[in-house]
Amino acid sequence: MNFKFIKLLFIISLIFSCKNKDVNANKETFRDKVLINKPNIVLLFVDDYGWSDVGYRNNTFNTPNIDQLKKEGLDFNRAYIPTPTCSPSRLSLLTGKEAIRLGMPRHISIDPNNPDAEYNLWPTDPVQRPSRNYLPLEEITYAERLKEYGYYNYFVGKWHLGHQGRYPIDQGFDEEFGTTDHGHPKSYYFPFFKDGDPKGFMKNYKEGDYLTDVLTDGAVDFIKGYDNDQPFMLSFWYYSVHGPSVGRKDLLKKYQDAGLEGKYAHHAAMVEAMDESVGRVRKALEEKGIADNTVVIVLSDQGGAYTNAPLSGGKKGGNTLGEGGARVPFMIYYPEVTTPNTVSNVPVQSIDLYPTLVEIASGKKYENKDIQGVSLMPLLKGKEIANRNLYFFRSYEDQYAAVISGDWKLVKYHSGKFQLFNVVEDISEQNDLIGTNLEIEAQLKKEIAAWEKEAVPTY
Repeated sequence: MNFKFIKLLFIISLIFSCKNKDVNANKETFRDKVLINKPNIVLLFVDDYGWSDVGYRNNTFNTPNIDQLKKEGLDFNRAYIPTPTCSPSRLSLLTGKEAIRLGMPRHISIDPNNPDAEYNLWPTDPVQRPSRNYLPLEEITYAERLKEYGYYNYFVGKWHLGHQGRYPIDQGFDEEFGTTDHGHPKSYYFPFFKDGDPKGFMKNYKEGDYLTDVLTDGAVDFIKGYDNDQPFMLSFWYYSVHGPSVGRKDLLKKYQDAGLEGKYAHHAAMVEAMDESVGRVRKALEEKGIADNTVVIVLSDQGGAYTNAPLSGGKKGGNTLGEGGARVPFMIYYPEVTTPNTVSNVPVQSIDLYPTLVEIASGKKYENKDIQGVSLMPLLKGKEIANRNLYFFRSYEDQYAAVISGDWKLVKYHSGKFQLFNVVEDISEQNDLIGTNLEIEAQLKKEIAAWEKEAVPTY
């Protein structure tokens, strides 16, 4: 074999070796880029925060941080909760399912003498429908699903889906902070809760500490100290602004001086303290250097306990399926995906977050016939989703079910009464169009009856 031929073979070998190294290097770079760019997710889930209780809709409230998030992201103007009340709203958020399908049309009500009772009854419920007292452990939560895609799940705050043994860490979360057996505190000032603190959360605090600030400290500390290679999801579920209305003292004085009185001054102060918390969380993301790779979501679990004007109804008063009770603030900021300061008027529900989160985590459209939610990713990208009906169900009083189809909403009562509103033209639901011979009335009556037959358990 001559020298030239050997030299040629060496050169060819060297070229292929370099190409393979380049290919491997490119593969490594791509893999690292995927890992780096898989976004962190922060979900800020506020309790009893009314659609109207935000600064950009109502100047009674001071919410500069939520207003800023709205400017940077996508605001869902018509966002709803399928069962607008504490525990079912949480079940739907975690599972992507209408809560009634799992037998939870009310908040949990644990009997201290029988804490493991599967169901409770409500004294004034006209049909005495049983309601579950906890989220079944076999349900696959968004935390469990995101874990499959490499996410670390941290939970802060209110759970209200079962007692110890059925806490966040039993449903896919890696850590929890501030979780108790309670649906609301006794006071937002220490000692916060009367009892039901099996993990000793309160032992670390003292007189003068304010619950919203304490929980925010936990969320901020988590962000600052996070050093895992994997992306994280922080689920911060506030106890605030649920009653009792106890405003932080410095903020309370501000609203009293501005002319608000009694519980209204307290409520406005609580809203501002919550907004301040949102700002602190976002600042921690900035200081950590990960804000540009973190999705931030704000959502409420149901309408407010006070006035929700111009919307009708609210948390209390027998009209919770009115817009003021079922319609909530909801916005998403997804860096380089959402267009700044955009508004969607497409009707959506909290069940839609589950498949949206999974699509964010996996990079693929999530298909699951066992959930009722649909991914909002097309809307986040400025595209469309298919038209569909949204259904509602709760079991406390005469009013119990509703359906939204586009601009239209039909509300149903046990007593046989129906109401029909065009909630786009009549946002305050003052013009009941039932019995005016509209085709949509017959259509929606038929569709809600079919849905009830399929979705509502029989006992």
